[in-house]
Amino acid sequence: MHFSRRGLLAASAAIAAAPSVQAKPRAAGQPAWTPDATEIAGRIRRKEVSVAEVVEAAIRKAEALQPKVGAIVTSDFDRAMDKAKGGQLSGPFAGVPFLIKDLDAYTGLPTRYGSRSSMGARPEKAQTAFVDAYDRAGLLVIGKSSTPEYGFLPTTEPVGFLPTRNPWNLNHSSGGSSGGAAAATASGIVPFAHASDGGGSIRIPASNCGLFGLKPSRGRMIQGRPGDRGVDLSVAHCVSHSVRDSAALFAASERTAAGSPFAPVGVVTDPLKKRLKVGLLIETGTGQKPDAEVIAAVEGAAKLMASLGHHVEPTHWPMDGAQFGRDFTALWSTGAAELAAGVSKAMKRKADSSVLEPFTLGMADLVAGLKPGDIEAAVGRLQATARAYDTWLTQYDIILSPVLGSPPAELGLVSGAVPFETLQARLMHYVGYTPVHNVAGAAAMSVPLHWTAQGLPVGVHFAARMGAEKLLFQLAYQLEAAQPWAHRKPPTSL
Repeated sequence: MHFSRRGLLAASAAIAAAPSVQAKPRAAGQPAWTPDATEIAGRIRRKEVSVAEVVEAAIRKAEALQPKVGAIVTSDFDRAMDKAKGGQLSGPFAGVPFLIKDLDAYTGLPTRYGSRSSMGARPEKAQTAFVDAYDRAGLLVIGKSSTPEYGFLPTTEPVGFLPTRNPWNLNHSSGGSSGGAAAATASGIVPFAHASDGGGSIRIPASNCGLFGLKPSRGRMIQGRPGDRGVDLSVAHCVSHSVRDSAALFAASERTAAGSPFAPVGVVTDPLKKRLKVGLLIETGTGQKPDAEVIAAVEGAAKLMASLGHHVEPTHWPMDGAQFGRDFTALWSTGAAELAAGVSKAMKRKADSSVLEPFTLGMADLVAGLKPGDIEAAVGRLQATARAYDTWLTQYDIILSPVLGSPPAELGLVSGAVPFETLQARLMHYVGYTPVHNVAGAAAMSVPLHWTAQGLPVGVHFAARMGAEKLLFQLAYQLEAAQPWAHRKPPTSL
């Protein structure tokens, strides 16, 4: 059995009645509408269901949902079924279906980076170390999830591929850059999926799709794609329905070897038992207020935290928000400049809008217009911001804030096809909260605690100091028990 990408796009939604694995009610809170990865793995171990049945169900869901949500760019169904029938899987998630984000190599599949410039990519002959960790955990990769062009934007609407739509409302964005991972997880194709975060790219799609998304600290996880421009921004983990799935996968992919910057956390299983001092932020670093629904989400979370015994008080960003925004944009744009230069060299002509998106080209032009030493100066100021963040977090255990300035954006509002200056202005309002934690290398998470009157999810952001993942997981368990979310089912789902 083989399903090409073209076959996926043409698949009939009539398969919507495909069989699926049913979850047992949870001991605490309301039962989940779909089993999480931990439950699926447990049922496989107990021989209540076979790996082949689980993978076949995921494939059927992918066939039915892909034409609606556009979450998968490359399928690997044949190999997944072969592995499912091979009977040699081991690890905490043995036999659980999974997706790899299409910014990262997976042996045997091409990596297209959401870009027309990579449409002819050949299958990879090797993969990254953290993907090896996923294999060791027993996960069965059924394909690669969609991403915006080279992960540059907080929405997944690459020009060369289908837009990835939000299962809660198909006219809205699933977020980015891990938008395909979030849409596939939220709709039930897979119970969780690989994601990465260089400026909010785990937390933003988690917020948009009603999922849990934790960004690890810099240096915490097994090394993925190397890269250092003075401030290494990107880290990898997942988006999930449940806190326990995220915590178990974290333990399976964190660094444990000698020389690791942090002592291993292991599998966190218990909710928080101590009281925290919480700093509350509503506005961005430039003083912009979020939309009313976002304010309601954060204020509701603050009341919830207070009801749980935590002390919440207003705080202020530890940096000049306008300067930070300019510096982060300059550093972020260096990736686009390198991409444009590489594409131009390969084509033997200057890259243009036939191969790269307007926003990518605009960032490359921004870098070209900088004076010598500007990037180095920006990096120096960003490193100072990281130090200021560390000092700030000596006053608080947790910083509570929005993830985004508004609920999930309508498709097209922040896509890479929008003229560069217009898009820059829109992004200032939309993504003013998450990048500072990438610069600081700090641990942070989006928790699905609010839904709008129109039924759209709005995540709430909790940030801590570098290395504080155990604290965040414990807090997430406490919030999950106090205000459960996994029973909420999006309209487009199986």
